[in-house]
Amino acid sequence: MDAQPGDCILVDDHLPARRSLRVALVTETYPPEVNGVAASFARVVSGLLGRGHELQLVRPRQDRADTARSDGQMAEVLMRGLPIPRYPQLKMGLPSRRALVKLWTARRPDVVHIVTEGPLGWSALQAALQMRLPVVSDFRTNFHAYSRHYGVAWLRAPIMAYLRKFHNRTACTMVPTDELRGELAAAGFKGLRVVSRGVDAQLFDPRHRSDTLRAGWGAGPGTTVALCVGRLAPEKNLGTLLAAVQAMRAEEPRLRLVLVGDGPEKAALMQCCPDAVFAGIRRGEDLAAHYASADVFLFPSLTETFGNVVLEAMASGLAVVAYDHAAAGQLLRHGDNGLLARRGDEPDFCRWARRLAGDLEHTRALGTQARQTALRHDWGHIVEAIETEYAAAMAAPGVHPALAWKPVLPAT
Repeated sequence: MDAQPGDCILVDDHLPARRSLRVALVTETYPPEVNGVAASFARVVSGLLGRGHELQLVRPRQDRADTARSDGQMAEVLMRGLPIPRYPQLKMGLPSRRALVKLWTARRPDVVHIVTEGPLGWSALQAALQMRLPVVSDFRTNFHAYSRHYGVAWLRAPIMAYLRKFHNRTACTMVPTDELRGELAAAGFKGLRVVSRGVDAQLFDPRHRSDTLRAGWGAGPGTTVALCVGRLAPEKNLGTLLAAVQAMRAEEPRLRLVLVGDGPEKAALMQCCPDAVFAGIRRGEDLAAHYASADVFLFPSLTETFGNVVLEAMASGLAVVAYDHAAAGQLLRHGDNGLLARRGDEPDFCRWARRLAGDLEHTRALGTQARQTALRHDWGHIVEAIETEYAAAMAAPGVHPALAWKPVLPAT
């Protein structure tokens, strides 16, 4: 494609290839917001910085006190945003195409990486295409699957049509599992690349187990503690969680349930589970201690694109009970490093959860193997895979990155 007058294309043809990139990252959620997308993408940002890239992070301003980080290697650009319905603590960016064109004309990025598909993400896509910038995207949230949990199942088809249109205009869409790649390919998505997720196995480690914390939960050395970490919301299939806990208590009446997280279902859960421990939102080493101090991790969700908490629980040495779906389906080997129920089969999920109630020897054996599996999912390898997708997008015909570049391959 030939350049046209006014395209503002800046290409340094005579400079040597370099390893360091100028990457524009666009996301509508980022820490300190608490959700899987924010947490996992923050690890990607950290990994890119560690590999020497220059980053520009474009996101909505989270509140009035929110200030943009700016140093020699990373600069944040805060845009206007509005609260997301039913998720008031999260912000949705407003349309900002003109502002982004102006921003990227002043300092042209080598590649644009869009993490979320909201109005800000759509604006970034339009700006990148207008400027002929290489652009890649992530598929991180099953918004189309959420619709039935909020009484608007009729929106599934238009949501999927929008997502397909969005992602098919990028050079590639990174998805975390082969399962999701197959589902999206069948729905007409193109350019799908599997790039998994990683875990900080030094933070999420069995060594953070705390007898003091367990005692505060009413759990002694021989008590089984079941843990669930995540948003307390309809799409997390919490009815199956409660059924599984009931099945476990039929086997082990002393079982304790600990819920880490917050959300619109918290009040209802507190009414039907008055003896559960509602730990609220936890972060960092405090969160790691909550994981490591439990025994069984129950994860009944069927709406995840991946489920980062599964990998965190495995790294923490817990026995995971989950459906054969997303991260669990990819990482768990039934009976070896966790227990997998048939997808959507609640009685099967409850059966395997009950199998672990009171059987701490079996539980610990599964947790030990789960930890070994998690150790193989280092974030460094994930970031290298993302770099490879950047390189492919920059080499595509018709785009004009600021500078020719290729990733440094590891020595063989």
